[in-house]
Amino acid sequence: MWSGPRTISTTLLRAWGNRDDTVVVDEPLYAHYLATTGVDHPGRAEVIAAHDPDWRRVVARLTAPPPGGAAISYQKHMAHHLLPTVERGWLAELRHAFLIREPARMLASLVQVTPYPTLADTGLTQQAEILEAVTALGQRPLVLDAGDVLAAPEPMLRALCQRLGVGFSDRMLSWPAGPRDTDGVWARWWYDAVIASTGFGQDGPPARPLPGRLEPLLAACRPYYERLHRLRLRSDDRTGDAADLR
Repeated sequence: MWSGPRTISTTLLRAWGNRDDTVVVDEPLYAHYLATTGVDHPGRAEVIAAHDPDWRRVVARLTAPPPGGAAISYQKHMAHHLLPTVERGWLAELRHAFLIREPARMLASLVQVTPYPTLADTGLTQQAEILEAVTALGQRPLVLDAGDVLAAPEPMLRALCQRLGVGFSDRMLSWPAGPRDTDGVWARWWYDAVIASTGFGQDGPPARPLPGRLEPLLAACRPYYERLHRLRLRSDDRTGDAADLR
């Protein structure tokens, strides 16, 4: 799942992590991204120390059979963590989906933690690049809009599971509050709301007007978002007949 920031990506990680047949991986390329770019994120040193910064070793694990005999490996990626220096051939070994959010809402949330974001910080340009790469592999892109998921979690997750050819599990709709061993060490800076959660919340009221300095960035985000949004999965967009898992 290639996400941008502030797009309910960790909530979806909880949903998949609550399944009995799935192992989850939290932002496996983050340490490489921090070590390579020098970006100063909260807990930067701790992330690099606790997680593998060698993308080749990370990719070898991501493309290996899921550990413990699990049927599914769900990988939460931030799209901008896939740096240009990371070779792309391994993408052919995975199935890919994309998570987006209406840009004004996304930026209103992002600016709370990144006061001066750039287009690269949104992950949208990288999502467009990855979309082209996986389309060239013959995959039909799967795009989820966070607003659609929050408005109708069960229908959207059922549609996603059917498109992936896996059974839907109602365990994806709620989970116990608390941290997870699978959370990255950055959870203490970023995951307070998700750690307290027990299910999908609401999208909330429309975002307040952004500061004027962010209007050019919002305008730059819209063409990328709209391109992905046109491809978004709808709750009635299903193929196959994957059974429910109870």
